[in-house]
Amino acid sequence: IGVLILLGYFAYTYYQDQSQEAQVEMFPAQFYFEKDSFDLALNGDGASLGFLYVAENYSWTKAGNLANFYAGVCYMQKGQFEDAIDYLKAFNTDDWILQARAYSLIGDAFLELEQPAPAIDHYNKAVNHEPNKAFTPRYMMKLGLAYEKSGNWSQAAGIYDNLIKDYPNATEIQDAKKFKARAEVEAGRNAS
Repeated sequence: IGVLILLGYFAYTYYQDQSQEAQVEMFPAQFYFEKDSFDLALNGDGASLGFLYVAENYSWTKAGNLANFYAGVCYMQKGQFEDAIDYLKAFNTDDWILQARAYSLIGDAFLELEQPAPAIDHYNKAVNHEPNKAFTPRYMMKLGLAYEKSGNWSQAAGIYDNLIKDYPNATEIQDAKKFKARAEVEAGRNAS
């Protein structure tokens, strides 16, 4: 048992050291990210390393995991949607706001790639991940638009209707009412 405790201690110490090292390595990349210098944020500047290095070499740490999120966002900004999807799917967190945001960004990337079915799947994940009045209405609007793109107007109208009923004070409410009316008209036209 003493050997196991000793091994556990060394493993924990190593993890802590690696976590701290990863955070230090990621700091310059975060600086470039905040300056919208996405190539430098991803790859570093020669003197510092970027999110891609941290995500690959410190993947078991919190910083390595967070680097996946940042890399995904960088790729979204660069219009490289398949890469964005890969990195955002590799990200996983207990932070309900950030996790829902990652699901929504994956949906955005799939919609940009004109793939509404997986976009719908990920927007649904965003909507249903710890629903709240601050962010859920925005994700519901995206979900409704994805249903529209897929030609499922009645489902889109249902999403907008749910938003109107469940979040009557949301800033998206006027758009939801307008989009619901449009979706109902299109659904009726398609049913004829």
